[in-house]
Amino acid sequence: MDKRKNKNLKICVAGLGIIGGSICLALKRAGYAVHGWNRSQLPSEYAVNNGIIDGVAADFKSYDMVFVALPPEATVAFILNNEFKKGAVVSDICGVKKPIEAAICAEQRGFRYVGTHPMAGKEISGIEAACTDLFDNASMVITKNAGTDEEALETVRALTKSMGFKCIVECSAEVHDKKIAYTSQLAHIVSNAYVKDADLECCLGFTGGSFQDMTRIAGVDENMWASLYLENAENVSEKISSLINSLREIQAAVDAKDRENLAKVLGEGRKLFETSKKIVGSADISVIKLK
Repeated sequence: MDKRKNKNLKICVAGLGIIGGSICLALKRAGYAVHGWNRSQLPSEYAVNNGIIDGVAADFKSYDMVFVALPPEATVAFILNNEFKKGAVVSDICGVKKPIEAAICAEQRGFRYVGTHPMAGKEISGIEAACTDLFDNASMVITKNAGTDEEALETVRALTKSMGFKCIVECSAEVHDKKIAYTSQLAHIVSNAYVKDADLECCLGFTGGSFQDMTRIAGVDENMWASLYLENAENVSEKISSLINSLREIQAAVDAKDRENLAKVLGEGRKLFETSKKIVGSADISVIKLK
């Protein structure tokens, strides 16, 4: 894509929370003009007053690129109930992809859909938490299917690189949902379950880095995450079962006071972790394509 032409793209971000706001800031840093829209008025006012967006969108018919940063159900409703410029690229950033893609691609509306999922965030939410460098050196997952328009895909790739992402992973919606059930959704479930312990309220002075790491994401929005879990229920349930089996294996060795078996089980986990660190540490390529 011609970079000069690309800079003239008319871009809108619908949904001005931490992710939507950070998309705006990252694109503005790269030299794009960005308009925004939000379901409630205050975040839009904040975004304008703090230079996060260049203006508030009245409708979406004039934009070449629209990022939709809303929860799953609201994303589908927004895309299906609004009119877009013919040929516009519309990308959601939801943490679940298969049901979104199924709902949107079933409708022939004249726009070109490309699913995205930025692998970055914070344990806090809201436009006030948006920052320019949230996506620097992070990964962006782009989902596609047999009907995905190649030019639209290239537009999203170019904008992804402009926002500071280090790595692009391209895969199907089905692969995305299976992977994310483990790498994101299960992690949030574990953190939430971990704090439901009687000792939580009387652990002052006994917490360190490991406790902070385990509890950091326990306080996220339960309504948003409940939607994500249920939209990806089969994959999430499978990963919960796998975790329970692993915990039971450790518990059985502890209950039996079987030091040898306990060390064996823990050692298996350590070796898997060390292998994964080597793989992740060596990933320094711009685009990873998974079947």
